[in-house]
Amino acid sequence: MTREHDPFRIPRAGWEVAPLAGLASVDLNHNGGAVTGGEFFSESTVGGVVLYATYQALLTALRTEALRKRGEIDRITQVRLVLSTSLESAKTGVAVGAALSVVLLVFPWLAAPMAVMGVLGSAKASLDLFHAFWDGLDAEQKLQVTVAAHEAGVNLRRFFSNTSDGAGTVAG
Repeated sequence: MTREHDPFRIPRAGWEVAPLAGLASVDLNHNGGAVTGGEFFSESTVGGVVLYATYQALLTALRTEALRKRGEIDRITQVRLVLSTSLESAKTGVAVGAALSVVLLVFPWLAAPMAVMGVLGSAKASLDLFHAFWDGLDAEQKLQVTVAAHEAGVNLRRFFSNTSDGAGTVAG
């Protein structure tokens, strides 16, 4: 698992959220669950779109916050980046949600393995969000978070392949 250090590169939602996108469902007509195959297909597709777009919006907003704080982009540009990358990612969500909903309609027993893969994908997605959050902090904020984590008994060094990120400043 590589870590992207380039602050000008916006990370993209990838296959780490695909299993959850396939299992996510938005109850569009509030009937408590899908009754027909068509309803399952549409609700699962919308669930995939929502999941991909939300995850991408978080990644982009957290990564661009560092750029905004340094004055390299303004708030309007940040909002435009969040919207454009989220809409682009929503297209992937449509494809993944639709394809996986068809797979689950034909092979419903695949829901259990997809749930396990979803947990693993969620772990990677959480780590990506943490890195995007960390990159948005300045040196003083990184030190404060590191000290607070140390006081709580959490060692942040394991989240970084390079301790020059500020996570190694507190002895643990």
